[in-house]
Amino acid sequence: MYENKAEAELYDRLYQDRKDYEGEAVRVADLIREHKQDAVTLLDVACGTGLHLAAFAKCFDEVAGVDLSAWMADLASERLAGVPVHQGDMRTFDLGRTFDSVVCMFSSIGYLRTTEDLDSAVRAMTRHLADDGVLAIEPWYFPDTFLPGFVSTHALKDGDQGISRVSHSTQEGNVTRMEIHYVVADADAGVQHRSEVDHLTLFSREEYENAFRGSGLTVEYIETELGRPGFFVGTHSDRS
Repeated sequence: MYENKAEAELYDRLYQDRKDYEGEAVRVADLIREHKQDAVTLLDVACGTGLHLAAFAKCFDEVAGVDLSAWMADLASERLAGVPVHQGDMRTFDLGRTFDSVVCMFSSIGYLRTTEDLDSAVRAMTRHLADDGVLAIEPWYFPDTFLPGFVSTHALKDGDQGISRVSHSTQEGNVTRMEIHYVVADADAGVQHRSEVDHLTLFSREEYENAFRGSGLTVEYIETELGRPGFFVGTHSDRS
């Protein structure tokens, strides 16, 4: 969870440099339209600062977002003027409407701690699906695909500011413990450091599939390239 706007903006700048948000959005839009060719509305759950959401807005006529962090939701609202972005918990949110497609990107689902949380989140997303809608969730890694001791690094320079990020991930039971350190060098403020520890649950493929089926969805797992976790794609069973 990002505790202030400055931290959310740091996330925004760093990951915008690291990820191909538009390419990922096009890939997911294609997956959705393989199941619902006429999909025109999309809800992005755990939308963060709206980078995926902005890309999805180029693929769909109407988009909306939900995020647990008020700071993230505020930045997403600033980025996408006129697009509704709500603050809410993915396990319990209720927007009072449905969408042709609902997505949860960037392994955000892994921040849930228990299978009960996972089941609740998939049920909440399913409640927001149209009768012939499509749910696409990008999971975190599975227990048998996670690499303990994995190290990630990234750095960028943007004007008079430089940002570096390093992380080290270990496994504790069925949880990934990811320790992340950021160093920011600014022409005026000098060098600053912040760190965080993220915990992401290593749900099994079966636990994801059970959550979809428990919500009345038919589910398939789609593998993706470059070692990413892939996608679970669900549709209503009576429409499959």
